[in-house]
Amino acid sequence: MKPYRVLLYYIYSPIENPDQYRDEHHRLCLELNLLGRVIVAAEGLNGTVSGLAADCEQYMATLHADPRFAGIDFKVDESDVHAFQKLHVRTKAEIVHSDLPVDPLRQTGIHLEPAEFQRMKNDPDVVLVDMRSNYEHAVGKFSGAVTFDMENLRDLPDHVHELDHLRDKKIITYCTGGIKCEKASAYLLSQGFENVYQLHGGIIKYGMEAGGEGFDGECYVFDNRLAVPINEVNPTVISTCYRCGTPTSRLINCASPACNNHVTLCDDCGHTHEGTCTDACKEDPNRRPYDGTGYYSKQTQSYSPLQGYKSRQGQHGPLV
Repeated sequence: MKPYRVLLYYIYSPIENPDQYRDEHHRLCLELNLLGRVIVAAEGLNGTVSGLAADCEQYMATLHADPRFAGIDFKVDESDVHAFQKLHVRTKAEIVHSDLPVDPLRQTGIHLEPAEFQRMKNDPDVVLVDMRSNYEHAVGKFSGAVTFDMENLRDLPDHVHELDHLRDKKIITYCTGGIKCEKASAYLLSQGFENVYQLHGGIIKYGMEAGGEGFDGECYVFDNRLAVPINEVNPTVISTCYRCGTPTSRLINCASPACNNHVTLCDDCGHTHEGTCTDACKEDPNRRPYDGTGYYSKQTQSYSPLQGYKSRQGQHGPLV
């Protein structure tokens, strides 16, 4: 068993004072030596963090002990090391930026657990709809799923017409961990779609609980790993190397900071072209040294996990 855990979670549950709770939550992460990203909003909590197994267990127990967050469904993966290099706990208007005029606490698609999803997904009356960004589904998606060429969930209203011919079908939305589908499925219902479902826990939970059957390629994740395997039953590769065209699911960020595109690059091209997606990027004088992973965190001078907390100490008192 690997020593670290990677947690992915969200919950729509009202938080009366998001700024105050943001500081409380940041302190908790510091005490448990967790790294990652957590978003706090009046509508709820969304996070992905990593830490040692015992620290992650304490973190989950602490959140579950809070009545507001007792219903959190944590997706837990193992890792050899931290999956993040920094800690950011931020207050935002939404826990997933969408600008969609919906409230998941009032209306959302019918939740399907992984086993239910697995039974339904091949029904001829069912259509799977990917609610992720284009660079995410380019490296992996469910076989036969409808995908949109969108940068983020804010673009969904511009693409919903692409589903008009499927209004008589059962539509199942899916995303990485389930959070986007809470609002995406609610939006489809608001647009007159009647039979709308969503994969509860997303691709990650489906892989953990149902073996990932039917998911082609790998799943993009928002940490150092970039993409993770999902399908243990019938795995395939659907993406190709951006440089040479050979099949590969190996996802990187271009080493040129001016580019930083998410592209699939095979191991050979990664080393030959030093982690860049074009020759122009390779000539970038500010090109970052390629370490074989293709992941580059934003450089912050004098960063420490305490940094974000200390900047607010004057408002809420010292860390104790």
